[in-house]
Amino acid sequence: MSDDQTARLALPYLAAGQMQKHVTLNEALTRLDALVQTAVVSATTTAPPPAPDDGDLYILPAGVTGLAWAGQGAGTLMRAEAGGWSVVAAPDGLVVLIQDSGELWVRDGGAWVGAGARLGTVQNLDRLGVGTTADALNPFVARLNKALWTALEAGSGGDGDLRLTLNKETAGDVLSLLFQTGFSGRAEIGLLGDDDLRLKVSGDGTSWSEAVSVDRASGRMTFPLGAGRCAVTAFSVNGGYTIPAWATRIEAVILGGGGGGGAGAFAASGSRFGGGGGGAGGISRATWSADLLRTGGVTVNVGQGGAGGTTTAGAGGSGSVVYLAGTPVLTATGGGGGGLGGAASGAAGSAGAGAPPSNGGGASSVTATGAPGKSFDRPDAPGGGGAGGGLDGSGTARAGGAGGDGGALAVKALGGVGGAAAAGSAGTAAPQPTLHWAGGGGGGGGGVTSGSGHPGAGGGLSSGGGGGGGAGVSAGGAGGAGAAGLVWLVAVG
Repeated sequence: MSDDQTARLALPYLAAGQMQKHVTLNEALTRLDALVQTAVVSATTTAPPPAPDDGDLYILPAGVTGLAWAGQGAGTLMRAEAGGWSVVAAPDGLVVLIQDSGELWVRDGGAWVGAGARLGTVQNLDRLGVGTTADALNPFVARLNKALWTALEAGSGGDGDLRLTLNKETAGDVLSLLFQTGFSGRAEIGLLGDDDLRLKVSGDGTSWSEAVSVDRASGRMTFPLGAGRCAVTAFSVNGGYTIPAWATRIEAVILGGGGGGGAGAFAASGSRFGGGGGGAGGISRATWSADLLRTGGVTVNVGQGGAGGTTTAGAGGSGSVVYLAGTPVLTATGGGGGGLGGAASGAAGSAGAGAPPSNGGGASSVTATGAPGKSFDRPDAPGGGGAGGGLDGSGTARAGGAGGDGGALAVKALGGVGGAAAAGSAGTAAPQPTLHWAGGGGGGGGGVTSGSGHPGAGGGLSSGGGGGGGAGVSAGGAGGAGAAGLVWLVAVG
């Protein structure tokens, strides 16, 4: 123990019989004034201010200038008094308020450190606000732009893992993370009133929709409102296809062109058959990984409908093709053209190939109405064209056959009406083309007892067969054209 000053704050003692004791006492009081409830004006000022108030304290930074502070090291505590400056010895443990920055510093090991670095353990806080004020409802609040949680490394005494544990009291309570915009809820994930993991979303913070649920026992995931994304691109002409970035697979439905109806027979007497109805275009389907298709460009050729015969059989429709980098990866054949009416027959156009084949056209008759185009050989396919009406040797004219319905068990596109002493009517397109693609077949033209047979009608979009022309005396009716094909590429993600 020193006889001259106190052990910790170095306050000078008054000696017995000392002269001018007030000098020693005032020195001790001045030192206490600096070290008790210490407030420092600044810790970044590098030059002595020209007119400091008595008692102002400064912690010197590195690189100070001015004669009064020259030679003093960084961290020195300086006090202004009566126009001069003096060094105040700062003991370890001294806590100071830095007034211009609002920080608390602590003297530790002869250096200054932030008070937060020396807090160690802080227990049982009632409230904590970071950048804002906490309240009773939100005892912890942080107002900031970035936050980071990082694992304590093994080299620093940790194990390198980081796990946040959130706990609720009972299964009926809520444990969640709530995401807001302008303090209005938009998404919430967690254990929302039970122990299954759920994700909800909202557009207004009031009405909520559950998007995902994961059963706690089985791990089975369900999507109450459905999941995934789907986009249909329909090609009625040739073109290229860009696979959406979000797609995981591509589903294809392609139809070849419908066959044209055949022309009706004509002669002054005898049996004269109407032209056969054209067959509907074939259908092919496929599903591919979108990633596999991204290895090369995808292009599409759409099959054209076959022309109706004017004095000949109808032309077959051409096929539709999907290419990957120029190589065919899926093909749908066209429907066959209806046969030319003659003295013995008016053959039906064949169905476009497929598994199963599409719907064929109708065959002509001189003893009954021309046969209708087929609808149910493949109920999801386009309809075949109806046959043209025939004319028998006794001069009895027959009506043309009706066109087959397209998509008969799906979204039905009605086939055209067969003509009775009249032209056939055209097949219709699918009434909801965004849901289905099959068109109806064209109706066959009626036969006549004098003059030219009535023409058959065209097939409806897409891929319907054309109707056959009716038989006549001076000329046969022309067959109707088959409808062009179609390619649907459906992106699914």
